[in-house]
Amino acid sequence: MDGVPRVPEQRRPGSSAEPAALRFSVLGPVRAWRGDEPVTTGSPQQRALLAALLLREGRTATAAELIDALWGEEPPQQALAAVRTYASRLRKVLDPGVLVSESGGYAVRGLGEGALDLAVAQEHAAEAEKARNTGDLCHAREVLTRALSLWDGETLAGVPGPYAQAQRARLEEWRLQLLESRLDMDLERGNHAETVSELTALTAAHPLRERLRELLMLALYRSGRQAEALAVYADTRRLLADELGVDPRPGLQELQQRILRADPGLAEPSAPASEPAVLPVRPAQLPATVPDFTGRACFVRELSEVLESASGSEGRVMAVSALAGIGGVGKTTLAVHVAHEARSAFPDGQLYVDLQGAGGRAAEPETVLGSFLRALGTADSAIPDSLEERAALYRSVLDGRRVLVLLDNARDAAQVRPLLPGTAGCAALVTSRMRMVDLAGAHLVDLDVMSPDEALALFTKIVGEERVASEREAALDVVAACGFLPLAIRIAASRLAARRTWTVSVLAAKLADERRRLDELQAGDLAVKATFELGYGQLEPAQARAFRLLGLADGPDISLAAAAAVLDLSPDETEDLLESLVDTSLLESAAPGRYRFHDLVRLYARACAERDEQPPSEREAALSRLLDFYLATAAGVYAIERPGDRLVDGLEGTEYPGLRHADGSAALDWLYSEASPLLACVQQAAGTGRLRRAVDLLWAAKDLAESGANAHQYETTARVMCDATRDAGDARAEGRARTTLTNALLVSGRIQQAAEQAELAMTLAESASDATAASWVANDRGLICLHQGLFADGRTFLEQAIEGYRAVGNRAGEALSLSNLSRAHLGMGNIDKAVAIAHHGLTAHLAIGRTMRLANGHFALGIALTRAGRHTDALGQFSDALHIFEEHRQRLWQGTTNFRIAEVHLAAGRPAQAARHAEQALALGCIGGDRMRGNVLTLLGRALSGLGQVDRAKACWWDALSLYEQSGAPETEDVRALLSPAQTA
Repeated sequence: MDGVPRVPEQRRPGSSAEPAALRFSVLGPVRAWRGDEPVTTGSPQQRALLAALLLREGRTATAAELIDALWGEEPPQQALAAVRTYASRLRKVLDPGVLVSESGGYAVRGLGEGALDLAVAQEHAAEAEKARNTGDLCHAREVLTRALSLWDGETLAGVPGPYAQAQRARLEEWRLQLLESRLDMDLERGNHAETVSELTALTAAHPLRERLRELLMLALYRSGRQAEALAVYADTRRLLADELGVDPRPGLQELQQRILRADPGLAEPSAPASEPAVLPVRPAQLPATVPDFTGRACFVRELSEVLESASGSEGRVMAVSALAGIGGVGKTTLAVHVAHEARSAFPDGQLYVDLQGAGGRAAEPETVLGSFLRALGTADSAIPDSLEERAALYRSVLDGRRVLVLLDNARDAAQVRPLLPGTAGCAALVTSRMRMVDLAGAHLVDLDVMSPDEALALFTKIVGEERVASEREAALDVVAACGFLPLAIRIAASRLAARRTWTVSVLAAKLADERRRLDELQAGDLAVKATFELGYGQLEPAQARAFRLLGLADGPDISLAAAAAVLDLSPDETEDLLESLVDTSLLESAAPGRYRFHDLVRLYARACAERDEQPPSEREAALSRLLDFYLATAAGVYAIERPGDRLVDGLEGTEYPGLRHADGSAALDWLYSEASPLLACVQQAAGTGRLRRAVDLLWAAKDLAESGANAHQYETTARVMCDATRDAGDARAEGRARTTLTNALLVSGRIQQAAEQAELAMTLAESASDATAASWVANDRGLICLHQGLFADGRTFLEQAIEGYRAVGNRAGEALSLSNLSRAHLGMGNIDKAVAIAHHGLTAHLAIGRTMRLANGHFALGIALTRAGRHTDALGQFSDALHIFEEHRQRLWQGTTNFRIAEVHLAAGRPAQAARHAEQALALGCIGGDRMRGNVLTLLGRALSGLGQVDRAKACWWDALSLYEQSGAPETEDVRALLSPAQTA
């Protein structure tokens, strides 16, 4: 790297190394150690002498040079004597032979490898440059980070003299060059959003450093914040003109022009990382192709030609092939096989997703896009929230790459469109039961059943040539009875292959019954059902029961523990049964300990349960056990996360036990991994006698909404349960359902809707004499009033909640409402009382222990202390809150706390720190949805304005104004005032 300062290669003395070697630091205070013990380096002038010798590259420094280094043009009369005294004192504390006298001067010799921190930093910098030149950005960044970590404050801190001053400036410049290089690598690796926060703080600390401004513009542009990127340039141009009377350098001007014309080249790193880098930018997600793939030659050739048109020199903009056909016809098998054949034509990777279009809960396009973006190397914090923004970023990331996307089991064209690449060189394969005639530009393929020869070849590969050769006619009867449907043939052949005593004729005789044959392909599911009947009929009784009952549960998959609850068996017995079903191809192993049905097999299993399960009440009993399992386990997780909270005491009782977790981390792992099946279980209980338990399960799993994980699915489920409980006329259950919906709406910042639901929930809870729900709703109504500026009403509701919690001994609830009550008093101007109540709330939280809600206590006290002007104390409280929220994976609360920290820094006159924490809040997201994001942008704009970055501040305020106007937030006029000419002049 250019401008790297050099120090001597330290040489060892001829004798063996000392047991405790000397070490020195100059990248901070000048210090010395012998092993781990500090060595006294004396007065500032003595340290200045030591620093001058350490930095002279092993050369001898004459007495005159040292005098000039320590005192410059005005040395004291006894300067020479002083130098000799300093040298003598240093020689006494250092090892023999380290500080040597030579030719009337002094030198430092004989240090061991790594003895000087600057030498270590130089080695790391050289290694980083070498790694970067070979394309290994990951290693280069890691080594460069180690080099930068060697700085410990100001270089040569506290060392006087002109030499130290010159070296201090030189080494600080080198540090900034290394930092710029590391930030440049961050951008090359695609970490744009994370880098914005750091660059915002650095440009505030070094406002005239144009390279940092250039990197910030690029990071903002790649994060989708074009207006802010251009505003940075405007701020820079004005600052340079005011301070130096110059224009920005050509490189910065060129970047501005490229941003103005949306140059596609800016979407890609300027020097992309090469393949050895460990970044997940070359996904290889294709499922394994089946080893016995048979036939379909014409379809393989046709599809391969379409894919070739995308990868060839002419590069069609978007090559899309959509395969349609009935379930079990082999769409996925063919698509996966063709995709594997074409892998070499798409060297930048292959993406795959099962869109679950044939089930009742198809995959959401925004969820799939999030998964794809992560696989393509996009950091979580850089992935936007909305479907449109994710789709746009996805197309930008794919621009210039050659990637194959396999979209399996699609519901319809609307689900597929956002997932299609939009650039030359990429291609998509889509499978679906529906013919996608409305998917513009797609090459449509209708996949029919196999030909007789292909069907017989597939059957022979699975069963074995020896068994089929002697019974060819019987084999033809079998594949004909299967309707030449690949899935049916595979299941029938697998059954025969697993039973060595059967002949092909035995299987053919079993298929002779017309009720077991696939008569007409257009019958759809009925045809597939006849095929599955063959496999089902060969199951042992215990296997058949497991097959039937497991098919009753909704959700994308099921865990071993949940399956054990459904079957009312031990985990070991359950695992044996499930693995045997996997062997029959009637069940799939989604991951270790997790299982799933093919969607058609699930439908067939349910039909079998309705037909065969005796007594019929066992079906309801199985789903009841599953709900009990989820409720008992979720209540246990809630209790671990919130000890002292009596909510779990007010939940419906369960007969079937749940899992017990040893610690909070394992409990949260379970909750988040089971989110989709758990919420599906809740929805499935609508319209049944399990309604109350289902609502309580949703309530106990409220972390799924509050943490930001599965928030949309949680809200959807809450709405379903509100409708179901209303239809059932169950006031208690409906009140609780509306309480969960209120919480979800509060998290997303839809305050008016939350207020409406909370009012209904309160009325219902009171009519049902549900004290547990009444207290929670009162707390929520208090929070809603705080958001609405109705602080006196908020105080009333929160005091009502406190009384309710005290009545049932819910210490955690009482502590939470006390903390919230402090904010009501803040809004009413009672700052001293607010601080006292917040202290009271924190004390109550501390008495319970280090729980997740303890963070809320610290958070509320931090807000009160901020209003009281006690900024240092407030930062301490927010820091404690942030650590606890991080520990409990509360991402949205982490973002909200960073916002509050930014507020403190801004109030204390530290706009650079405020901007950095505001950027972190934007990256993490906040409780309160778009309205809160508007608050963060407004604060960020104020911080940037305080740093003189007026144009970028205005860009933030315009974004905030747009969010406020969409939600009708009261802050709208405040932001308009900030944007008025009088304020921005």
